[in-house]
Amino acid sequence: MENRIKEYRVKNTLSQGKLAELCNVSRQTINAIENNKYDPTLQLAFDLAKNLGVTVDELFFGGRGNKE
Repeated sequence: MENRIKEYRVKNTLSQGKLAELCNVSRQTINAIENNKYDPTLQLAFDLAKNLGVTVDELFFGGRGNKE
């Protein structure tokens, strides 16, 4: 599933480590999600969106046509 986590993380001047800390996951988890190697759980998707100041829709579907 494509996402815009890195884009919003950079806009918020957050490192992968800091975002991981805020979401109570490892930095490696954030890296894997950003690189489309891991799909987050629903709860983690909501936590990511909350900490990045966007909606889940914006984070995972915004601005990109969903091909699935």
